[in-house]
Amino acid sequence: MNPTRHRLARAKFALPSFVTLLSIACGFGSIVISVDNAPVGDPSDYRLAAILLVLAGVFDALDGFVARATNTQSAFGVQLDSIADVMNFGCAPGLLLYCYGFAELGAAHPTLVRMGGLACFVFVACGALRLARFNVMVGKTDPRYFVGMPITAGAACVASVVVAWPDPVADMAGAFLVMLLMVVVGTLMVSTVRFPSSKQPKSKGMFVALAVCVLLLAVLRTRFFALFFVFYIGATLLLNIGWRGGWTKVAPPKVYDDEAVD
Repeated sequence: MNPTRHRLARAKFALPSFVTLLSIACGFGSIVISVDNAPVGDPSDYRLAAILLVLAGVFDALDGFVARATNTQSAFGVQLDSIADVMNFGCAPGLLLYCYGFAELGAAHPTLVRMGGLACFVFVACGALRLARFNVMVGKTDPRYFVGMPITAGAACVASVVVAWPDPVADMAGAFLVMLLMVVVGTLMVSTVRFPSSKQPKSKGMFVALAVCVLLLAVLRTRFFALFFVFYIGATLLLNIGWRGGWTKVAPPKVYDDEAVD
């Protein structure tokens, strides 16, 4: 092969991994900002750390798109992406919510801070378990649905709270709400609740829903994202309850012979 063409081919295969590294950079930046901001509690810095997690999610989606567009999918890329997801959407949001929810309470409520650390660890552990299950179940579940809440959605869900209310928690009630948030979202990630994926067939209703979301975003601004996840989780739970009751207006997921189900 011509040396120039060989270098171009290698560069093409390196491109998706470079995009993944950009995602890791955003996750690491969020961690650094969260840690540096913890003694100060600047709301704008907490919001920036949360926005970096959203940007990490954008790069996470983009690396797969680049790999498919350039036909450079590889086992190495799959492993790198999975490792990046643990840090970006497990450790980084866990640390952000720990600093945001408990740094202000350290001196007055040390036991509460330890409980908060445990709740944030539950989120991180559930995210890692969710990724491991996803990796071993590829091709064994209905691609229209995720088994459990995707870790990217879980990270965006907890980050949306910081985006909407960036002032750090300064009372016990707020700290318990943060703990509840982390445990509930973590539990949803390792559950067998089916969450719709982007591979759902497109319909006119989806475009109407998108238009409504754009309108609500213009009205609610940063608080739109927290409201979106309340609706997203609530609608998904109702959908799963409906399937258990025999409702089939929305097609339920197919169950494969070798799929682990509840």
